[in-house]
Amino acid sequence: MSAAAPIAAREVVELRELVKRFGSVTAVDHVSFSIHPGEIFGILGPNGSGKTTTIRMLCGLLRPSHGTALVAGADVAVEPERVKSRIGYMSQAFGLYRDLTVDENLAFYGGVYNLGPALAERLAWAKRVMRLDELGGRLSGVLSGGQKQRLALACAMMHAPEVVFLDEPTAGVDPAARRLFWTIIRERAAEGVTMIVTTHYMDEAERFDRLAFLSRGKLVALGSPTEVKQQFGSEGSLEDIFVALQERDA
Repeated sequence: MSAAAPIAAREVVELRELVKRFGSVTAVDHVSFSIHPGEIFGILGPNGSGKTTTIRMLCGLLRPSHGTALVAGADVAVEPERVKSRIGYMSQAFGLYRDLTVDENLAFYGGVYNLGPALAERLAWAKRVMRLDELGGRLSGVLSGGQKQRLALACAMMHAPEVVFLDEPTAGVDPAARRLFWTIIRERAAEGVTMIVTTHYMDEAERFDRLAFLSRGKLVALGSPTEVKQQFGSEGSLEDIFVALQERDA
């Protein structure tokens, strides 16, 4: 196969024929798509679809077996550390220090990112935009589920990343907290931050600007929620499509 053409700089994330093999198993099979700046983009698929492997490559944690991917102008294969410095990552599991306060967690992550004199400004920004102003002195371990999720996103964004990956960001939180969290995601996207989200809540997937559906390592649909439904010829919901793929891939 010939080498991929140069990737256009206008896209904040772009994949060209991305492949990841583990021995004889091809987990990601020649996947290509691009993500625009300020987009809320979903990467969806059943277990074993290649979704997690794709995200790990985009975060600079796995080296591709073939193909090219740029994230925030950095090549994931050649410059993984540069990729990591330009992205934020919020995991599904609450990974903050439960015995530190909200302010102390934010200050700790600010130190990790070497914010220096900018720390105070970024800490104030994080508390304001994540609706944590009244919680600065509270231990993170006693926060509600929604408050913990907002703190985790604040920590992931302390260094003002261009791209943020959110892995099942609203798992286990109540509907009101989910609604507020999505308001915050939309606000950050409006400021130009690209938000890349995985979720098993297909009602949330309807909020994406665009999404990529993966199945058995291949890209099977790409576009807005409406366009994806049309590609599957479905008059139902994204959940119907997800369940059908899950049953097929089981």
